[in-house]
Amino acid sequence: MAACGDAPPEAGKREDPRPNIVFVLLDDARYDDLIDHPFAALPNLKQLAAEGASFQHFYTAAPLCSPSRAVFMTGQYPYHNGITDNGERAERSHQIVTFPKLLHDVGYHTGFFGKWHMGHEDDSPRPGFDRWVSFVGQGVYFNPDLNIDGVPAKAQGYMTDILTNEAVSFIKAAPDSQPFLVFMAQKAVHPEIHPNYVRSFPPAPGDEQLYAQDTVPHGPSWRAPTTGKPALQRPHDASDPRSPKGGLPDSVVKDRLRMLSAIDRSLGVLIAALKARGVYDQTVFVVTSDQGFFYGEFGLAQERRLAYEPSIHIPLIVRHPALAKAGATPRALSSNVDIAPTLLAIGGAAIPASMDGRSLLPALAADTATIRQDMLIEYYSDKEFPRLQGMGYQAVRTDRYKFIRYKELQGMDELYDLQNDPHELDNLLPNRAPTAVLREMTVRLNALTSGKQQ
Repeated sequence: MAACGDAPPEAGKREDPRPNIVFVLLDDARYDDLIDHPFAALPNLKQLAAEGASFQHFYTAAPLCSPSRAVFMTGQYPYHNGITDNGERAERSHQIVTFPKLLHDVGYHTGFFGKWHMGHEDDSPRPGFDRWVSFVGQGVYFNPDLNIDGVPAKAQGYMTDILTNEAVSFIKAAPDSQPFLVFMAQKAVHPEIHPNYVRSFPPAPGDEQLYAQDTVPHGPSWRAPTTGKPALQRPHDASDPRSPKGGLPDSVVKDRLRMLSAIDRSLGVLIAALKARGVYDQTVFVVTSDQGFFYGEFGLAQERRLAYEPSIHIPLIVRHPALAKAGATPRALSSNVDIAPTLLAIGGAAIPASMDGRSLLPALAADTATIRQDMLIEYYSDKEFPRLQGMGYQAVRTDRYKFIRYKELQGMDELYDLQNDPHELDNLLPNRAPTAVLREMTVRLNALTSGKQQ
């Protein structure tokens, strides 16, 4: 198929009726960074949401880079797929069965662009991709070193733009006879990591002064006391540069929002490329994030591993005229473990029985559809943040309640009634939890961690 400029959608039709898929995964972008923000200007994202579905209650099952990416890829919880932390997981990440590999096996032309992160020194191509553009570990924002189809390459420019251009080239060159999958895992808005745990959020050139006169909103949990959260009240070395300092300064929050401007332009470029090829309406366009971030809720900043709402509540926008009604706002409780089976169902591939996730197609068809009654959230403690030592947990969230069970800390569990306490200010444990509720949440958590979810 030749490039067709402003050709109508019919020009993109082919014998294979399955839709293309463009899957954009952001890094550390909170739900409220992208959805209904009071001043962040994201016109292309808003266009996708207006033309598609924006999920209201979508969460990550693992608020940490490597585990969350594995959950998206495999449709399995961390305890099941084996990617449980940000440690060296390269060998395992070559072995996991991913939805791009399964789509590739049924005829999709597949490309990966961006942050893989399951393996800190191994940026080599993983199984199931016809095109591979990645980098070691977290990479850098300016003039990055890349691995392109197994060959080292040096790129010039800003990472967000570089990955976008590579994806557009892939879309333009994709064969006429096959549907294609673009998996774009942007580095933004993850911090740039410097020596001595100094971190920064560099906007794209030209965006440095955006929102200078705007006021960053703060919710009720911002710098709220940690009363009722004994795990957070444990002594820690406040002089350690990794310790929280009451949250991010508003100037840094603005830098993160400024970085999203480049992301939004990227979405616009991808939309234009699909329209130029005449396949915009034949493409399922997905935008989401691996996890959220803390801006000072309970004094936290980069400790996004915890199970509180700012860390686990993430955006999910799905645009496809045949699947999602324009302006839909599905209310179903759903998880990133549900993405793999959804995209496999869309692509006509069998959904393995080993997946923990469930297809979101019913929620795309009806805002009131129910997908699941509960979901699992996991974190396996690591050594990066001293305050989080020993805070590994498994948690269960339902529409109303959240129960956090710490694996090593005794007497420090947490239970929140999210209907009456949406900001998680009031832990009902140990003495005020309704017996029946605690029993039910314990049963649910035990079932989820044994693979017998309800």
